[in-house]
Amino acid sequence: MIPNPTPPPTPSEAAALIKARARELGFAACGVARAEGPLDPEFARYESALARGLHGPLAYLAENVEIRRRVDTADILEGARSIVVVAARYDRADDDDDPPLARAIARYARGHDYHVFLRKKIRKLAAFVRTLGPDVHARPMSDTAPVLERAWAARAGVGFVGKNGMVITPGQGSWSLLAEVVTTLDVAPDAPIEERCGRCTLCLDACPTSAFVAPFVLDAGACLSGATIALRGPIPVRLRASAAEHLFGCDVCQEVCPHNARSRAEAPLASRHRPHERWATLTLVDLASIGLPDGPSFEELARGTPLHRAGPEGLARNACLALSRERDAASAAVLQRVCREHPSDVVRDAAAWALARRSE
Repeated sequence: MIPNPTPPPTPSEAAALIKARARELGFAACGVARAEGPLDPEFARYESALARGLHGPLAYLAENVEIRRRVDTADILEGARSIVVVAARYDRADDDDDPPLARAIARYARGHDYHVFLRKKIRKLAAFVRTLGPDVHARPMSDTAPVLERAWAARAGVGFVGKNGMVITPGQGSWSLLAEVVTTLDVAPDAPIEERCGRCTLCLDACPTSAFVAPFVLDAGACLSGATIALRGPIPVRLRASAAEHLFGCDVCQEVCPHNARSRAEAPLASRHRPHERWATLTLVDLASIGLPDGPSFEELARGTPLHRAGPEGLARNACLALSRERDAASAAVLQRVCREHPSDVVRDAAAWALARRSE
């Protein structure tokens, strides 16, 4: 007699199994949402920001707009019933001891490129979901599809969206990267978490460039993360003094968040964000020299890190702005040389601005 096959898990059992596997993979939080239906009112907020041009240098946000409304179509996964959202924490208890150059880089970007290891982890979780029933389809996503992942994280109960636009997980804070598995499996959903910012406006008040138009509304064109990472071309003059403090990205709105003050225990995946050894020996002078005939190789410096997103011109530009805070002869010499010899007018402009600021 052929034994009966093991019946597929109930929605509640599936949720428990998936969350247990997510913990095994090192994820700090995991939640589930129903995949069907439009993602409103979050989608309406997104459309409003686009209409106002608040996406700034993040041009990709204006692409595939309708696809972002839902995940249960052929654009993401036809017949999807559930979306599993996970959070991978990257805060470290010892990040205050990072080398000076690393401390000018956003915490998530100081070590290995998170896309590499996070995608491996989320693919493993998707593979596990496929084993939970016959003909189960599951699509893993980590910056690989046009979805409003923060909104889905909120709907799945992974956290709530704070006034700075970050997903805050109660008891853990916002130092997390998100990833998703969209699946045809029926998984019991979690309840969304109510927003818990209350009257606090510390993040809005601390922004170095006043980039928040209102609570929950960010002008990406004024945000230092957008300016130092995604912007191609010169950084606007009004942002340069603040950009000089941040080589790649900005953490200020998270640093002042009270929810993050309660979160210092290191998570399993946080070790991947320990600074590369190269940040202990490299200097701003080295980075400002990228693009000069005898300058360092951008590919060598940025390989395996998120810094490649800024491109060689962007990283040299940012380093030149940062050198406006220095007063040593070596930094003055490299800025003068960049003004004379660098092939990029964007980098030359940044160096000229830095020299002028140093002489004030």
